[in-house]
Amino acid sequence: MRSRAAALAAARELLVERGLPGVTHVTVAERSGVGRTTLYRHWPDAAAMLQDAITEVSIAARPEPTGELRTDLLNLLEHGRNLLHQPASERAMRAFIERSGVDPTFSRVKETMYDTGIAGMRGLLEAAKARGDLPRDLNVDSAADQLIGPLFFRRLLGNREITSDFVHDIVDAFLKRQAPNA
Repeated sequence: MRSRAAALAAARELLVERGLPGVTHVTVAERSGVGRTTLYRHWPDAAAMLQDAITEVSIAARPEPTGELRTDLLNLLEHGRNLLHQPASERAMRAFIERSGVDPTFSRVKETMYDTGIAGMRGLLEAAKARGDLPRDLNVDSAADQLIGPLFFRRLLGNREITSDFVHDIVDAFLKRQAPNA
């Protein structure tokens, strides 16, 4: 377990310092002290290693739902905002988006990261529908895109800072449209 944590931490550090080309089994082994054979056994390619490195950070810090829709949406989007401002996760997302168009491995990893990342929002929205906090006919995928999409657009395409005020505006506009009584 310690070797896994050391390897993933080294992968994140190298991504920030050297970019995607700097994250190889050789460089991660040198940085972490974990043998290359062990790295290859856990991660057949650098894309899989980076996927685990970023997913580990993302899942570990995901906020627990409170059952209060506005609070839960704010907490989850703040979590996304923080990830988009962390150098390792931001760089990884940019790299996966860039490479996914030309490399099937990165395309698969990007899809897996999307599914993992969106799962928390889908669960939150489904629970809110079940409680009656959101319309029963709400399209959860569309709602998730409306909530999360602006953060990715602003940060990854606009290269602009995402403020807490921006997150609050997104949530409040969504709730005004979808849950006027929230």
